[in-house]
Amino acid sequence: MSTEARLREQICLLAKSMFDRGLTGGSTGNISARTEDGGLLVSPTGTSFGRLDPGRLSRFDAKGVLIGGDAPTKEMPLHSAFYDTRSTAGAVVHLHSCHSVAFSMLPEVDPDNFLPPLTPYGIMRLGKVKLLPFFLPGDPAMGEAVRGLAGKRSAVMLANHGPVVAGKDVEAACNAIEELEDTARLALLTRGMHPRALTEAQVQALVTKFDVEWDD
Repeated sequence: MSTEARLREQICLLAKSMFDRGLTGGSTGNISARTEDGGLLVSPTGTSFGRLDPGRLSRFDAKGVLIGGDAPTKEMPLHSAFYDTRSTAGAVVHLHSCHSVAFSMLPEVDPDNFLPPLTPYGIMRLGKVKLLPFFLPGDPAMGEAVRGLAGKRSAVMLANHGPVVAGKDVEAACNAIEELEDTARLALLTRGMHPRALTEAQVQALVTKFDVEWDD
């Protein structure tokens, strides 16, 4: 099996795993990954994470030209923005995960640091998550908002919509976006209970030890 064939299978396997566990439903969510030749494999528009076909993934060449597969997700501007501004991005995942969307609607959320510091892995895998305002689905302005961050964030939360995360590869991106959803769920479960979050010193120790992107 070629490297690209393995990547196609991995994309579909990870997408189905997230779908089966309710992290995104129906035909929501999209996923992409860099190929060895600098191109992209992208989930097609209107497809379900539970039923992606490896042979029908949208295939882009290194110049961003669609050269095979079905028509890509309408959220391509989001994906392109991460690839163009973050040299380390090897994959991008966008979900409509329930708890993170619910948390994005709360008035007390900090737009510059969306997730509270509840667990070490939320910090290690995501850094600071930027809460972006609401955009209509498919609006190219979402991509422009990501570009406006100048590559300083690996994860953003689209208000009332869903999270978007870039990672060094497709497995890392999926692990990180699941961590985002889990942290949002923990925040909702403990809301109003005054949970003991990590202290600023503990956060800084994690940032230093694991070389986390944390400065604005």
